[in-house]
Amino acid sequence: MKKYLSFCLLALLALMAPAKRAFAQGPVGLNHIALYVVDLQKSADFYKNVLLLPEIPEPFKDGKHVWLRIGPHSQLHIIQGNKAQDHDINTHLAFSVKDLSKFMAHLDKLGVRYGSWKSEPGKTTPRPDGVKQIYLQDPDNFWLEVNDDKF
Repeated sequence: MKKYLSFCLLALLALMAPAKRAFAQGPVGLNHIALYVVDLQKSADFYKNVLLLPEIPEPFKDGKHVWLRIGPHSQLHIIQGNKAQDHDINTHLAFSVKDLSKFMAHLDKLGVRYGSWKSEPGKTTPRPDGVKQIYLQDPDNFWLEVNDDKF
């Protein structure tokens, strides 16, 4: 009887182990990023016209939310209601573009200020792996990096 109980306990533990591993699995992808902004329309226009992110339907329909596509399965949720504040460049969203020079020309055409990590206007910052980066701020002073990473 003792051997039978030990066997049942081991069998039960063996059956639970895969479920526990599956449950303990980490994230499978980035779902969304939410930015709490002062002026919803101004921020939405920036992300749609400057970063060229497409708007997607949002379920709230309350005039306080705009959702944008930032990847195949990722979204940027812009939510109105924040108070104006400064943000440090170390906290930033990073986007990759196929052609950084073309994107910089797009920013120039729109009159959007951008520069290197050290705030040198119109300059790029090279990462140690050769990727070039620029930095700009949205209407709420959130920092954005745009780079030419080919990952």
